Amino acid sequence: MTTDTASDAEPTTTEEPIHIDGADQLNDVVGRHDIVLTDFYADWCGPCQMLEPVVETLAAETNAAVAKVDVDANQQLAQSYGVRGVPTLILFADGKQVEEIVGVKGEADLRALIQSYAE
Repeated sequence: MTTDTASDAEPTTTEEPIHIDGADQLNDVVGRHDIVLTDFYADWCGPCQMLEPVVETLAAETNAAVAKVDVDANQQLAQSYGVRGVPTLILFADGKQVEEIVGVKGEADLRALIQSYAE
C-alpha cells in the first residue's frame, strides 16, 4: 500500500489560491513559481470580498500563482511588505517584488499586469 503524502502538502497546482501562513511559506511559494500575485486581505474588509472572485478567476485562468495573506493572522508579514491598507496586491516575478496595487482593480487590469510579466 502506498501512502500519498502529497495530499497533506500544499497544492502544487496554481488553479486555486494558496493560503499563506507566515513569511517562510510565502518565500517558498514565490521561489517555486515564476509569477505570484499576493493578495493581502482581511475577512472584515468589504473591498477584499469584492476582489476575492477576481483573484480566484486569475488563479484558475492565468499562469500566475495566487497567494492569499490574511493580514490579521499575519500582521508581521503584512508589515514587512509595508501593507497599510487592504486589499493590497503585490506581484512577484522571478522571485522579486515588481508591483504593488492598493485597492480593488478590475480583472482585465490585473490580467494584463500578470501577462506583462509572463512574456
